[in-house]
Amino acid sequence: MELYLIRHGIAQEATSEIRDEDRRLTEQGRKKTQKVARRLKDLGLSFDLIATSPLVRAQQTAEILISTELSSQLEQCSYLAPNGNIEDWVEKWLIPKQYSKTACVALIGHQPCLSNWAEILIWGEAKDSLVLKKAGTIGIETPETLPIFGRCQMFWLTPPRYLI
Repeated sequence: MELYLIRHGIAQEATSEIRDEDRRLTEQGRKKTQKVARRLKDLGLSFDLIATSPLVRAQQTAEILISTELSSQLEQCSYLAPNGNIEDWVEKWLIPKQYSKTACVALIGHQPCLSNWAEILIWGEAKDSLVLKKAGTIGIETPETLPIFGRCQMFWLTPPRYLI
């Protein structure tokens, strides 16, 4: 299966008036994410499912990808919230879905969680070496059998500036 880990677009700054969960994409963040989504579409990508963190900025990013016709399936996934646990995600979300080896799934979430997840999938541990920019993408191919930690292969790491 191919996993595309996509960080949400540029969002409002955290303030005492706005809860972190409620931070929205800025106009710049929305426009940049739309350009990235169109470019992903132009490159021939499509997703069997887009799973998103429940936080507003991630949901808005996912909606932009849906509106660009990158997928028709959208699902909220609590494991993609900040500090989500990848072991729980694999055990309670990924395995029960029984995706085929040709499936293509996008995960919309947050930094550093997505970068750490990518490192765990690739190297078996988080090393704080990968940086995923806002609206950036990491592509990972998973093995056909369990376990998957430390056995995945990264094939794509693209900051948004190379897509717009």
